[in-house]
Amino acid sequence: MATTTPSHAILVLLLSLVAIGVSAVESFDYGAALDKTLLFFEAQRSGKLPSNQRVKWRSNSGLGDGYPQGVNLVGGYYDAGDHVKFGLPMAFSVTMLSWAALDFKEDFMKLNQMGHILEAIKWGTDYFIKCHPQQNVLWGQVGDGVSDHYCWQRAEDMTTSRTAYKLDAEHPGSDLAGETAAALAAASLAFKPFDSAYSSLLLVHAKQILSFADRFRGLFTESIGNSKQFYTSSGYYLSFCFSATNDEYYLKYAVDNCAAFGGTGWAVKEFSWDNKYAGVQILLTKLLLEGRAGKYASTLHQYQAKADYFTCACMQKNDGYNVKMTPGGLIYVREWNNLQYPASASFLLTVYSDYLSKAKKSVLCPDGLIQPQQILNFAKSQADYILGKNPKSLSYLVGYGQRYPLHVHHRGDSIAPVSLLHSAIGCVEGFETWYKWQEANPNVIHGALVGGPNANDEFTDNRSVYEQTEPTLSGTAPLVGVFSRLHTLSSVPSQHYAPVPHSKAAVPVEFLHSITNSWTVGGEKYYRHKVAMKNISQKPIVDLKLQFEGLTGPLWGLTPTQAKNTYELPQWIQTLQPNSECSFVYIQGGAQAKIFVQSYH
Repeated sequence: MATTTPSHAILVLLLSLVAIGVSAVESFDYGAALDKTLLFFEAQRSGKLPSNQRVKWRSNSGLGDGYPQGVNLVGGYYDAGDHVKFGLPMAFSVTMLSWAALDFKEDFMKLNQMGHILEAIKWGTDYFIKCHPQQNVLWGQVGDGVSDHYCWQRAEDMTTSRTAYKLDAEHPGSDLAGETAAALAAASLAFKPFDSAYSSLLLVHAKQILSFADRFRGLFTESIGNSKQFYTSSGYYLSFCFSATNDEYYLKYAVDNCAAFGGTGWAVKEFSWDNKYAGVQILLTKLLLEGRAGKYASTLHQYQAKADYFTCACMQKNDGYNVKMTPGGLIYVREWNNLQYPASASFLLTVYSDYLSKAKKSVLCPDGLIQPQQILNFAKSQADYILGKNPKSLSYLVGYGQRYPLHVHHRGDSIAPVSLLHSAIGCVEGFETWYKWQEANPNVIHGALVGGPNANDEFTDNRSVYEQTEPTLSGTAPLVGVFSRLHTLSSVPSQHYAPVPHSKAAVPVEFLHSITNSWTVGGEKYYRHKVAMKNISQKPIVDLKLQFEGLTGPLWGLTPTQAKNTYELPQWIQTLQPNSECSFVYIQGGAQAKIFVQSYH
């Protein structure tokens, strides 16, 4: 869990679109990295899991959240390696996913990942809607960080407090409410081309929550004191809805309050769940670059100056006032969970490079002129460091590459799943049996970005060194957009890596589902489901038989057997080699089919 106290919390809204392709040769499979980051959000789900859940070592949890307080707060995401649902970093994470879905829409569609990112966004926004049962009420947290940290249990076994905490007129929280409005408005834009009714619903909640944040001002930590030692918000900058509504009111609001909230006064060198100045500054600069500033151009030029300050500081061209870097070339902000900062910076620099490129503009730094491609290259260097181009030659994205952290500080990941270990894990038992276990975690939490190395590029793969081995929502979320954009740069075939085996009892086949097409016939909607089936073991697989549940339509790419709903590999693929994959497709309406490995040799 991030327990840092960054300088200023701003609550951004966002957005719009654009993404321009640039060709370059790359050695990393960014498409695979993207898929794993989206799997991480499935691993962090709270509530009743859907039938298409891909992370099979997780099951239902937190099904009574909110009920003691008379409200349904089931759903949402667990924050990190613990089981508290903190509203502020969750909202920031959903905002980052939505911004990515907007700016890199075409990239997600080419990778058949648009369905997965929209699902990740919706898991958060459905929860935020539940958190907003009345106009001036917003539930901001479920769970108690202190009692939670005294226990080491799977989410499915939780015995710790699930107290819910709310904001209202007497207990305001402009920072948390503003960021929630930002997430909902950004998601409204992301869903607009695909589900206009849901998009409209999100915008209604966004406007109401923003009004609540503006009318009743204050820091959420003063109203939810339980959050202070985990996510201490140091200020607020209300988000705005101009991009989502095309309503000049919200742009005027941002301009009128630019000085009071620090948007044009604060020049910063970080972007995070708490310090969002740089994000607001780059978003407003986008309006200027697109020629949409109108009578507010002079103020937006002030925002642009601060956006350029952030960019120059990251690029080490800011007359000495630069972001600190490790000897290996990584942005370094603070000891605790540092990788969230280069991840967030790389996202901002990636989108800014595209905005500048489209406008045919560059950035004039104190130490020289920098072009959009240079900015994108720097963002790529941070992503590459994360994926393994670093002094340790270690991927800090769990499940990606040949070497990655095996002792992740994460309760669910470090305890055998309910499907294998049916008995509940007690609070103390979890610490004694699993937290202190010297072996690798029995599960693989794909796509989790761990805290990462220290200022000297040193890293300790140990659960107890939680500053370096704990993943967070807000750390992984920005990488989703970065990897989708960088994938367009690669002109070489995707590379695949054999994952390190973690459990002898694990099924040796991984299924990655995607929807590649849809159409309506007779009022019923049908989907074309594509399933990539990969051998994740280190041995060849033969005589593989798969059993399907809920399959109602035709299937191609597998051979039916005499047993009902059971299929085997086609004749031309008699053996599935280690790390190789094949795919099949089926068509049906409704939910996707469930697939089980019946037998193999």
